[in-house]
Parts: sequence; structure tokens; C-alpha cells
Amino acid sequence: MIITLITDFGDFYPGVMKGVILRLAPRARIVDIAHSVEPQNVFQGAFLLYHSYRYFRNAIHIAVVDPGVGSDRRALVIKTKNHFFIAPDNGIAYPSAVEDGIVEIYEIDPSISKLVGELSTTFHGRDVFAPAAALLLKGDFKYFSKIERMKPLDLFDYSFEGRTLRARVVYVDRFGNLITNVPASVLAGAKGFNLHGVNFPMVRTYSDVPIGKPLALIGSFGTLELSVREGSAAKMLGIGSGQIELEVLK
Repeated sequence: MIITLITDFGDFYPGVMKGVILRLAPRARIVDIAHSVEPQNVFQGAFLLYHSYRYFRNAIHIAVVDPGVGSDRRALVIKTKNHFFIAPDNGIAYPSAVEDGIVEIYEIDPSISKLVGELSTTFHGRDVFAPAAALLLKGDFKYFSKIERMKPLDLFDYSFEGRTLRARVVYVDRFGNLITNVPASVLAGAKGFNLHGVNFPMVRTYSDVPIGKPLALIGSFGTLELSVREGSAAKMLGIGSGQIELEVLK
């Protein structure tokens, strides 16, 4: 069974997590999805998990973006129809687990850290979540106890008011594309969008506009993206992730 990793850890820390997993479960296969989630951006981590987990079969997904690390927030294992999710109870795994179908939810006993040798107040990725994944590979649930609920998170919290679309830029990729949480299914009839005085005509592909020109399209996430052909919408507008208000052009 494959173990995937999504964190906001950058470098160093994911390697230590992998060391713990491989020490306890040497046959583990580990796939890095992303370690560049914006620091403490739980929403972004949830979005990337939601749009990646389904491309695996019967995998264990560790998602750690954890502003509450060291507090009384719970550490979870969620069993779904086809996967396991290991995450802090802050909503990061909720959209993915609900979509796949929650079967059981478990709280991880912090004493699992005995398998690592320490329990820090800042690195539960190493001390709690990594050993939990290793035990799941072995079918060992002795540090897990069933609970009934987990904290929800709504990935698609956009809203319309007349021609105003309130949404989120959830993720800015390395090309400077502004990836929003607005699904294609609600955009029928839109000819384009205006943001900060810039018009983004709705097109099918980047090549539908000249080089350097702005455009809007449905990207690989299945949501609205604001882009610049062979350029950066993020740089053009001077914005990153966060709430936005778009004027819908019809």
C-alpha cells in the first residue's frame, strides 16, 4: 500500500517523517504530493488533498498542515471506502473523506510516539502521524480508538450576488495561475470575469488569446483559473491566495 504525503513543511521535515515510516515499515512505498503548501493554510492543504487522493488506489494519505500542533486538537485516522486518511482534526481531510465515503473515524493516542522515542509539541508529523501510517500498513490499530465526528471544512464556499462572485484563490501554481474554488458546473453562460480592473475572457485553452494576455479557463482541478498566456496572473494583479470578488461578464 502506498503512503502519500502533503504538508507545509518544506524541506528537512518530510525526510524525517519518511525515516520514521521506513524504520517501522521498511516495505512502505512513499509518494510526495506536495510539501509547499503555504504555512498554516489548512484550506489549501485540503484542496490539494481533495484533488490528488483519487488518483491512487487503496492508499494511506498523510496530510499535515497543523496550526494547532501541541494543543488539545485531536490526531485522526479516517477509514473510507477505498483509502485511509491521517491528519489533524482541523478539516484538512474532511472533504476527501466525505467524498470517498467515511466508514470509521479513529483518534490516535499520543502514546504512539513511544515508537519514535519522543513527543515534541511542534512536530507531530514525525511523532504521531508517521508511526500511525506505519502501523496501518501492518493492520495494527492498538493506538487508535473510535470516535463519532470530525471537524468539517467546506471547500466550495463561493457565493453569487447578482453579477458578483465571491470566491477564493486557493492555490497559486508555479506558473502564476490563480486557481479558485469555483467549479465549472456553476459557470455556464459566463463570458469572462473582471478582477481589479482586468478583464479575463473565458476561453478553452491558453492559445485562444495572444501571448501576454489574460484569460480565464477551467483548469485541471475542474475549477475556474485566472491566467496570463506565457505570463503570471499573480504578478499581473499582485495577489496570492485568499478571498476575491469577481465581476461576472455575460
